[in-house]
Amino acid sequence: MKALVYKGPGKKALEDCPMPTITNPTDAIVKIIKTTICGTDLHILKGDVSSCIPGRIIGHEGIGVIDEIGSGVTVFKKGDRVLISCVSACSKCEYCRRGMYSHCVNGGWILGNTIDGTQAEYVRIPHADTSLYKILTGVDEEALVMLSDILPTGFECGVLNGKVQPGNTVAIIGAGPIGLSTLLTAQFYSPAEIIMVDLDNNRLEVAKRFGATHTINSSDGKAVENVMKLTNGRGVDTAIEAVGVPATFTMCEDIIAPGGTIANIGVHGVKVDLHLERLWSQNISITTRLVDTVTTPMLLKTVQAKKINPNLLISHHFKFEDIIEAYNTFGQAAETHALKVIIQM
Repeated sequence: MKALVYKGPGKKALEDCPMPTITNPTDAIVKIIKTTICGTDLHILKGDVSSCIPGRIIGHEGIGVIDEIGSGVTVFKKGDRVLISCVSACSKCEYCRRGMYSHCVNGGWILGNTIDGTQAEYVRIPHADTSLYKILTGVDEEALVMLSDILPTGFECGVLNGKVQPGNTVAIIGAGPIGLSTLLTAQFYSPAEIIMVDLDNNRLEVAKRFGATHTINSSDGKAVENVMKLTNGRGVDTAIEAVGVPATFTMCEDIIAPGGTIANIGVHGVKVDLHLERLWSQNISITTRLVDTVTTPMLLKTVQAKKINPNLLISHHFKFEDIIEAYNTFGQAAETHALKVIIQM
């Protein structure tokens, strides 16, 4: 089969690879129909994710058709169309019992990280009964690709961890796909203001269409000053970091109001300074999280009921044989205006 292989920092290749096989009774083999590229995949290619070694097939999102099941799979059968969760959950360990699937001792974020992933014609899914979701007939499958990772990530790591509440003022730093997913799902809780901050005017225009009440281009170095003006010097109730670089986390520290919450989503590859000399007395909370996908069933129902439209996040389409071009487009978003790309098998 063909697959996209990580070859070491800065290197990738579309190669012929062995077909995956059933390893454990709870496995399923899924034939991929559609997949996509995540910002985390770009971090892998930079060498930021040490657990992902050269030779790994990357990717952790997609939808497909079950091609084979292990003897222990009871929920699914061959031919079922399924949504693949970016997090694999055994449902039995202590962390799974606490709803912390990302820390599953038998799974977690392993797809495209410590085991081969979804940017391939076929993928092995461990713990299939609790790591796949049936796709109902008539649901837009491209929209569902967004539920593999970015929509639950924005919702869980940003909105829920950020304690967004009705009437709050929220700032989201980073208007990429994760930041925009956070913007979409934050509106479930009716905050009074959602301020989007980014370097890219195109993405800020998209954020306005998605429901941002204010947008700020931070390229002039005055983003903190502008946020404080918008909030009459008070700061924001929730500051959500959705980039993964030191400057954007520091910005969150600079704009958070007393009693507020900083919710980190970004994948950080280098150290970040925590300015406790300013924040020790401010009653703030700082939260971190890897998506657990515990909200995926709820988000599935929301999409099926057309209460939210993840298709808004899709900007480009590619065939699988053009996945290198898809990476170039996604990685140069400032020039290409890319958000999420759909890769069709």
